[in-house]
Amino acid sequence: MRKKRAVIVINTYKEEAQLIANDVKRFLEQESWAVDFLEFSGPCSKSSFDGYKLAVTLGGDGTVLFAARGCLEQKIPIFPINLGEFGFIAGIQKESWQERLSLFLRKKLPLTERSMISVTALRGKSTIFESYALNDVVVSADRAAKIVSLGITFNGNSFGKFQSDGIIVATATGSTAYSAAAGGPIVDPELDAFVLSPICPFSLSNRPIVLPSSGVLCVDVLPSRDTGVSITADGQVLEHLETGDIVFLQKAKEKVLLADCGSSVFYSALRSKLHWSGGPSA
Repeated sequence: MRKKRAVIVINTYKEEAQLIANDVKRFLEQESWAVDFLEFSGPCSKSSFDGYKLAVTLGGDGTVLFAARGCLEQKIPIFPINLGEFGFIAGIQKESWQERLSLFLRKKLPLTERSMISVTALRGKSTIFESYALNDVVVSADRAAKIVSLGITFNGNSFGKFQSDGIIVATATGSTAYSAAAGGPIVDPELDAFVLSPICPFSLSNRPIVLPSSGVLCVDVLPSRDTGVSITADGQVLEHLETGDIVFLQKAKEKVLLADCGSSVFYSALRSKLHWSGGPSA
């Protein structure tokens, strides 16, 4: 009988990741899995997830973002073990991974579906950039403190011209990341919505807006002085844009599958990071 294959994604910046990876590998092999290692070394890391039935990530939320792009289309579930700070996505703590993984393999651990953004950039009739993002897609100036001009439409409805350092289009999952830092609202990840947030807008009339994920957002790159324009997906995949390029953003057809990443993880992270507190009866 052919063994099922699993991949362990190791964040090379985490010193303990390799040690835990060896333990996870032994555990899975005892459960009759064939196991490979894959190193994640930061932005622009690339690899194929073809043929795997499970991905275990060892790192923080950034490691999950990397794995999500590779696992999405093949519907490979991700088991995220957190080695960083308390994460919004990687909610399985290193002290309890074996117990949680045992439950997962026996289908006693819930899988959460999260929407991702599908992004395509066109230059004329040629596709120059395609990617997925679990957190956000950012179109911004190549250099700090430079203003870009972007024309924004949603389902054919014009939002006008945005003059700002750039824009962030975030999923509900990514609403707690860069979008929140730019003044965007925090959205429960069970809500299927996108958040459009301008980055340091030139006009105070450009405000963050929550949009239904069923629509299509279009970004036209307009002439900008003194700077180029770039696009990034989850801060890890980058491409330079030119005046006249058009970026299309919409919800990906599939949803990424995350183990043990329900609303309790989300709200626990909010309490921790935002220092929520209350009285004895709160």
